[in-house]
Amino acid sequence: MTDEYFMKKALVQAENAFSAGEFPVGCVIADKKNILAIGFRHGTSGQHSNEIDHAEIVALRALYEKTAVENMNELTLYCTMEPCLMCLGAILISGIPRIVYAYEDVMGGGTRCDLSKAAPLYSECDVSIVPHVLRQQSLALFKAFFSQPENDYWKNSLLAEYTLAQKI
Repeated sequence: MTDEYFMKKALVQAENAFSAGEFPVGCVIADKKNILAIGFRHGTSGQHSNEIDHAEIVALRALYEKTAVENMNELTLYCTMEPCLMCLGAILISGIPRIVYAYEDVMGGGTRCDLSKAAPLYSECDVSIVPHVLRQQSLALFKAFFSQPENDYWKNSLLAEYTLAQKI
């Protein structure tokens, strides 16, 4: 299976989030052939909104609840948006060595941080990051989200302005 194949599956999760009125981020965790866990962003709308239920965290929880993974070092995490610092830290600590994302998070993306300056728990992680796989498809979802007047999540933010200025 290819990165594009698994990213398309993550995009389905992002579409599920969008359909639920949530920020359209989707995630899948896979080995070379199979999807082991999925997740999409929760908690961006309604009275129980929060900044914890990111798609990556939801997928990691599902992975731990569902499977006893013996070789985390053979997994890849696919996400439709660049992971933030919280999610990047969780991914690194989990031992997943490869992250593939679709759309850059110019406001809160964590993958451009210089890990060599981080504490040993993070700086000693060997992680490969592959950006912009199916970027245009992910961008289309974010543009649709930020174009809806009823969506207040990150409205008028740097990310919203950057996204709406992008060409599809």
